[in-house]
Amino acid sequence: MSQDTVVKRQFGHRARLALSPAEVLRTDGQAHAARTMWNLLHAWWQMMPKEKRTLGHADAAVRQARKDIDFLAVLPAQAAQAVLKTYFQAWKNCWEGRADAPNFKGRFRTVMSVDVPQGRDLNIVRVHRRWGMVNIPKVGRVRFRWTKDLPVGKRAGAENRITGARLVKDALGWHIAFRVQTLEVKPEPHQGPDVGIDVGITVPIALSDGKTYEHGEWLTEKEKARLLHLERRAAQRKQHRKPGERTSRRLHRTYDQIAGLRAKAKRRALDWQHQTTTAIARTYGTVVVEALTITNMVKSARGTIEEPGKNVAQKSGLNRSISGEAWGRTVTLLTYKTARLGGTLHKVPAPGTSQRCSACGFTTPGNRESQAVFVCKNPDCGWSGNADHNAARNVLHLYRMGLALIPAAGRAVAAPRRHCAAPCALDD
Repeated sequence: MSQDTVVKRQFGHRARLALSPAEVLRTDGQAHAARTMWNLLHAWWQMMPKEKRTLGHADAAVRQARKDIDFLAVLPAQAAQAVLKTYFQAWKNCWEGRADAPNFKGRFRTVMSVDVPQGRDLNIVRVHRRWGMVNIPKVGRVRFRWTKDLPVGKRAGAENRITGARLVKDALGWHIAFRVQTLEVKPEPHQGPDVGIDVGITVPIALSDGKTYEHGEWLTEKEKARLLHLERRAAQRKQHRKPGERTSRRLHRTYDQIAGLRAKAKRRALDWQHQTTTAIARTYGTVVVEALTITNMVKSARGTIEEPGKNVAQKSGLNRSISGEAWGRTVTLLTYKTARLGGTLHKVPAPGTSQRCSACGFTTPGNRESQAVFVCKNPDCGWSGNADHNAARNVLHLYRMGLALIPAAGRAVAAPRRHCAAPCALDD
């Protein structure tokens, strides 16, 4: 098989870990040590002069800290090196304009995680159909839920192997995310039709050919009532806590129960998004979406004391609905799924797609009479139809007119550095 017909791909596979209470404590300790290591690195960075902020000096500081602070010894040496590399990569991302500057990680608002950089340390074995065993440094042999075939044993090779993993804790407990490197046959160009997509709240996904993808509530009525009860209980218990007083175990347990219900809703939403985007990527060869700036769309309308905002409660509810639909995640899933199946994804400018008539091109705000009804006000046209389908047809029209946005990758674009310190040499 020639090199032109195969492509190297990296993907992650997440599985649930079955940890004993003692193993949970040891894993929690490693995660807290990794977070502390990050914070110490950040403090070191702020104290050091720019010419001393090199990878070699930081590595020496990490090694000395592991000797001086007993608490950091619970973190494996390779995991500590992974924290160092991740921190320096965060600064590179900041200087190149892809992210804000790294900051301190708080105890309660930070996702607990531990990196296992070397795949050979995992020593994965499949026990039977449902469970496998993995070795976690300084924790031991742990069972994990086997839901996907992994390149282990005789199936592993130089090009198909597990390169590492990351332990991540969420509301459901500890999970392990394997980093898998594999070779795949390069897909042939997808011969499916073109389609435009309009995303919304009432109709989550509307296609230009008339199809729609909708979903119900992510939680049942009983679960929503349970969530409301827990939120009220947490608010009542928080009122009785004095400023500076430690949170009680009962309140922590209530917070955990709230997080569990919200995590269940998120899992259901993600499952629906995966199924929907997979169906779209398999059916259509070219997918066209709007280039939405979601962060601007969900800004608060509260205003200031001198100039208070209007309809603040309504805008807050709209912001929650937009965030709940996770349009950005839908586009991310479509991007890699269309590429994997030989298709392409393009973005077009968003302004005017909901106000333009897809039949004659007449544009005016009065065309869209309601959320679902579109009636063209052009006397020579008068076309009427579903407003979401009309917007999706306009999205596809912009692509066919050659108005797809060109990505900035590969061009000389000055990266903004408003939130970043001046770059310095990261290597010795």
